[in-house]
Formats: sequence, structure tokens, C-alpha cells
Amino acid sequence: MRQMSMGILGRKLGMTQIFDENGLSIPVTVVEAGPCSVVAVRTKASNGYSSVSLGFGDVKPGKLNKPYRGVFEKNALEPKRWIREFRIEETDGFEVGSVVSVALFETGETVDVIGKSKGKGFAGVIKRHHFQGGPASHGASKFHREPGSAGASSYPGHIFKGKPMPGRMGNGRVTVKNLSIAGIDPENNLLLIKGAIPGPRNGLIMVRKQDGAPK
Repeated sequence: MRQMSMGILGRKLGMTQIFDENGLSIPVTVVEAGPCSVVAVRTKASNGYSSVSLGFGDVKPGKLNKPYRGVFEKNALEPKRWIREFRIEETDGFEVGSVVSVALFETGETVDVIGKSKGKGFAGVIKRHHFQGGPASHGASKFHREPGSAGASSYPGHIFKGKPMPGRMGNGRVTVKNLSIAGIDPENNLLLIKGAIPGPRNGLIMVRKQDGAPK
């Protein structure tokens, strides 16, 4: 079942380090989180489910297509580059036009971070799936990095879907769970998240609370 919890949209700025009270280094990822405007609020009575849609990232209206631009014009809101939906149990306290900021979180809180991993192009089975590869000597010829036998006999006569094979690596939605917030800078709308998170620099990031309850 899909987790129902509130969150915020942000932009990955890069990694750095901070130091705790004992002088130990803590690697953190800096995320410019919000402020996000509430673009739409859906309820179970009207839509069959409860959710809040957030908009993030300034953009010129001319760079949006008509349906996307119409969402903001309908509600008299400033256009945003991204819109993402968060499914939650209750939408009380949220209304179109309100703002969600880093005040939603607390230092030390555990969150899930969703991003799009870096695309690495076409990759073989050793790089993509960590295959061992063939022998490097003893008569082996042109078999050092190949996947080996992949076909089947007369039955079923085809390769099953999902079999590890060479192909495109990365460029997919990735969720990293149970990361902790090491620090918050409300003045600059920054979240310091302990550890690494998926995606390239300036990539869109979704930071989602784990308790499912809006603050």
C-alpha cells in the first residue's frame, strides 16, 4: 500500500559536511526545500482520495504548456516549474494558495527522499547487475565480460521478463528511506540531510515525512 504522508519539494544543491558537538564530521546533502505553494487539494468526498499538490521552482509562464499553465491561472497563482502530489490521510489545514516551507520538519526527524537517479547510458551486466564475468585465462576467448547463456530450450522458448540483462542504467525513480535531517536553515529554505540522496545537482527532490501527519 502506498505510504500516505506529507512532504515538500526541493532542489539538490550538493554535498558538504558539518560537525557535531564532539567534533565528528557528518556528511550531508544540502537541499533547497520550498517554499512550495499549494496548487490543489483533493478530498475523499469529491475525488475519492485525499491529497495535496505542491508547486515548486520559478519559471516563466511562456515555458509551460497550456494545460500546465491553466492550473496556475485558474487559482491566480504564480507559475511553478514542477507540480507533485502527496497523498495524505487528512487535508485539514491545507488550502489552495497556502505555502509549505521547511517548518514542516524538525532536526533529527527521519524522512524518505525520492529523486531521479543519474543516467549512465547503456551498460553491461557486470556494471549494471554486478555479474562476476567469465574466466580471464585457461582458454577463455572473448568471454570476459559477457553475461553467458541466457536462452531457453524448446520450452518455454523465450527469456522471462525481468531477467538481468545489459541495458540502460540509471535515469529512474529512486527512493532512499530512513534518512535523518541533520540541520535546518529556515531563512534560506535549506534542509541538511545526512548522507547521499539520488539525482544530479539541481535535480528535483521530494522529501517525505514518515509519520504521515502534517505538522
